[in-house]
Amino acid sequence: MQRLYTEEGRSLPAIPWERYPRPQLRREDWLCLNGDWTLESAGRAQRVRVPFCPESLLSGVETPPPVGERMVCTRSFSVPEGWSGKRVLLHFGAVMRACRVSVNDTALGSHDNGYLPFSFELTGALRPGENELRVELVNDLDRRYPWGKQSVKRGGMWYTPCSGIWQTVWLEPVPETYVRALRIETGENWVAITAEGVSEGEVLLEGERYPLRDGSVKIPVAAPRLWSPEDPQLYDFTLTSGEDRVASYFALRTLSVKRFRGVPRLCLNGKPYFFNGLLDQGYWSDGLYTPASPEGFAKDILAMKSLGFNTLRKHIKVEPEQFYYDCDRLGMIVFQDMVNNGDYGYIRDTVLPTLHFQKRRDKRLHRDGESRRLFLESMEGTVRLLKNHPCICLWTIFNEGWGQFHADAAYDRLRALDGTRFIDATSGWFHQTKSDVDSLHIYFDPLHLGKQPLPQFLSEFGGYVWKLPAHSFNTEKTYGYRKYDTREAFTAALRETYGSELPPLVRQGLCAAVYTQVSDVEDETNGFLSFDRAVLKVKPEELRGLCEDLQRALEEGCR
Repeated sequence: MQRLYTEEGRSLPAIPWERYPRPQLRREDWLCLNGDWTLESAGRAQRVRVPFCPESLLSGVETPPPVGERMVCTRSFSVPEGWSGKRVLLHFGAVMRACRVSVNDTALGSHDNGYLPFSFELTGALRPGENELRVELVNDLDRRYPWGKQSVKRGGMWYTPCSGIWQTVWLEPVPETYVRALRIETGENWVAITAEGVSEGEVLLEGERYPLRDGSVKIPVAAPRLWSPEDPQLYDFTLTSGEDRVASYFALRTLSVKRFRGVPRLCLNGKPYFFNGLLDQGYWSDGLYTPASPEGFAKDILAMKSLGFNTLRKHIKVEPEQFYYDCDRLGMIVFQDMVNNGDYGYIRDTVLPTLHFQKRRDKRLHRDGESRRLFLESMEGTVRLLKNHPCICLWTIFNEGWGQFHADAAYDRLRALDGTRFIDATSGWFHQTKSDVDSLHIYFDPLHLGKQPLPQFLSEFGGYVWKLPAHSFNTEKTYGYRKYDTREAFTAALRETYGSELPPLVRQGLCAAVYTQVSDVEDETNGFLSFDRAVLKVKPEELRGLCEDLQRALEEGCR
């Protein structure tokens, strides 16, 4: 296997990812705890660079502990003098999978979801001068918990696991009473803002001040500019309550389903819109789950926009909020997957469905009560974390049957959490009765529409391979679908798909399509970008016009 660095990964700063990690609830004062920590496991101490998992090149770990082996990560820190008299919060973006946290031998708490952020107050545990932060953790790949596509035996569509601290760790001072979270709801010409943890204060928006009443305020927006990939308008605001002041933003956009010539269409801002997407798995050659720098997200987004795409399906992973902020500000729609848990069965979940055995009732699948509870808990946490981001237009609950159970009940639960976005309850197959789209995965058959009377969604297809050995992780094995030996043949196949195969389906009712994928991932060499992000395999001028033609094909089908 080749050790491949991205351009940003070749020269990391002493404190990587030193950027405020919470774009929609920003405070000016904070302290980043990324950088060199000590990792101890099985009696051996090594240096580890946070926020990169020990299995990654960027972590600096020479011998990663085996998956399932317990680790202890420690570092010292000092609280800035100006924080005296304030409460101090300790935040973790994400730790894979379970951890216990202490400061100066005072236990702060534990966390067991490897994809969601968590925080502790450590004010009472602090002492003058240096403090010792200790994180005891293990990635046991317990399949009752969300595990994504990590595998001890990586290969094919399963990837190297990611253990330990893989997102930013940081400290933040707050007053006695402070804004704990923001809830933002929007319509076509209004925004409603609720500040959790406070009852009084005011919002400053476009030079006007609006007082909070019981922690909330609803504000009309005159002459609104609606958010879209073509015009990603964001409205900045600040919220002040007592001694606390936070900055945030929102966007105005609507999602709906309307019928044109009797065919249901997904609409953005009241108009039929073709969601032209790519599968985005968020793996990096040197950082695995974490790009070398925050700029890595923006570079991927802009590269895909240059090809004509307007949507990313964030596949089986929850990213740091920086990713969603970059999609908000740069104009990239996100279809967000929930992270799977439960068991995967190759015959049940892949072979038989690929052979068109795609009908299966799911009420008795994955019957372990604890696993079901943890999945729903994680789904709710994902929605709470990301709901304010306007880029997210669709939630995916289950993918290809992985961990699927009672999808109709899960749909109802998610709809109660978020009544504004589209929901793909069962991506690919094992459809039940409730979903907002008819979701199909087609890799081996000719592209076609489904049979359900719902907006048609080709949620996975393509996966064409053109392998660049010098930029590939695995030089011996190749995973993908159609394989091409030259760039010219690869490009011609893409142009045939986007220029000839998709437009007739769009006219007939196809509303969204997600091609596999943004980048190569380990054995998979079916990306538009190489795994090290060094090569964009297609020139923008070769594909962009055909992608833009899909919106025109949709408009023709609606006339």
